[in-house]
Amino acid sequence: MSKMAVYPAVLAVCLALAAGARAGQGEPSGTKASPGLPAAKPAAPPPAAKLLQIRRLYVEQLGGGDAAGQIRDMIIAGIQRAGLFVITENPDRADAVLRGSAEDLIYTETHDYRDGVSVRGAVSLGSSSRSRSSSRRSGGIYASSTVGQDQSVRSSERRHEATAAVRIVDVGGDVIWSAIGESRGTKFRSASADVARQITEQLLRDYRRVQRQTKAKPASLGRGNPPGRAAPRNDRP
Repeated sequence: MSKMAVYPAVLAVCLALAAGARAGQGEPSGTKASPGLPAAKPAAPPPAAKLLQIRRLYVEQLGGGDAAGQIRDMIIAGIQRAGLFVITENPDRADAVLRGSAEDLIYTETHDYRDGVSVRGAVSLGSSSRSRSSSRRSGGIYASSTVGQDQSVRSSERRHEATAAVRIVDVGGDVIWSAIGESRGTKFRSASADVARQITEQLLRDYRRVQRQTKAKPASLGRGNPPGRAAPRNDRP
């Protein structure tokens, strides 16, 4: 065999050995390199769930009439007594802000009632004749009756009504909770005090409902290994 024929065969063998060496230095068998995908972002919690993240709450001055300040103080006292948040007077330290409007109105409501009865009747029976020289009326029955009654009644009633519409806003400006209260007062509470009670109790109910939902919801599992199994380790250099 000539030398010119040996050289290509030797060159081919060397290239094959080099390719095998490079393949042996790659990743271990059974594993594939995953493409570079961005990591999945965790889902944002629903607005109501953010109630559990509040530690300090600032209550702004409520818009409305002169009674708005008193209703605000009653709402602050109710939230403080419930122990849900720390009420702060420093808005820079607050995790969320409660704002809204309130009104306490005293007015007179007037009602008009009108009742009327009227009966009218007439009966006539007879005949009459008239000529150029004389006139004559013979026989006749005449009757007439009129009954009338009209009554008008006006009543006035003093009303006392309080309303409030509030919301809690997080630092990002998202509304995470809202409520409306309306009252005309009760036997033992004024209208303003009853509205403040409604707002506080609604907040307490919604807070506890979110707590129950959070505890009942199972922990979300990622796309990795199932629970109880450790991730495989690759100690190979």
